[in-house]
Amino acid sequence: MINQELISVEVRNISHAFGSLGSQTEVMRDVSLSVRKGSFVSIVGPSGCGKSTLLDLILGLARPLGGMVLHNGKPVDGSQGAMGLVPQDDRLMPWSTTFDNVALPLKIRNWEPEQIKKAVSDVLKKVRLDGFDSHYPHQLSGGMRKRLAIARMLVYKSQVLLMDEPFGNIDAQTRLDLQRELLDLWGQERPTIIFITHDLTEAIALSDEIFVMSKRPSYIVSKIEVPIGRPRDPSRIQLEPGFKDCYSQLWSAMQLGMVEET
Repeated sequence: MINQELISVEVRNISHAFGSLGSQTEVMRDVSLSVRKGSFVSIVGPSGCGKSTLLDLILGLARPLGGMVLHNGKPVDGSQGAMGLVPQDDRLMPWSTTFDNVALPLKIRNWEPEQIKKAVSDVLKKVRLDGFDSHYPHQLSGGMRKRLAIARMLVYKSQVLLMDEPFGNIDAQTRLDLQRELLDLWGQERPTIIFITHDLTEAIALSDEIFVMSKRPSYIVSKIEVPIGRPRDPSRIQLEPGFKDCYSQLWSAMQLGMVEET
């Protein structure tokens, strides 16, 4: 039995559907999972199974039809300032500078100007964007924009960082660089990270645990612990003892999740 005080996010028996009564499409059926504080977990599953929807439910942007989501033991109601989302697209403000993009959530929280300046400067150094304060998003590379989106979530000390395939549309080398940087940042700050990816190798390289979702209506097929120590180098993860067995487990769980229910 897990000590509830160690749990950051808990999803209890979530059911969800899209559409109006009489013409609903069932998306999830009895989804449950627990994420320990300070851990890095990934969620994998077939396209359309509801991974992004699950993040919306955890963040409180949508309400499930059944079940509940808890953060630090309390029901999520959408007002939690301790959770942040890094979406698939950057959602940066193209008319604002790097500094102002990162400062926005602090201005919304009515921080003092000097507090904002220090916090933004500190987080830009952590994501290696110091010196780019006055640049606009179109002047940054794809990898730099991803780091900027992460900085915007880190600046107000998010306890939970939800990441929805953030590295999906980036070249292979930049993706490896960003994976390394994300692991470094996570090691320094230790937020709870829930990371969605289609890439099983990426999931193994980054995570403590991996949850496998089935096809729609989805449920949790398996929770797989990654048996590889830290620190890790994502570029060499396939050479690590335990990688092949872990990948095989993941692949088998993915295949099981695609089988029709009887």
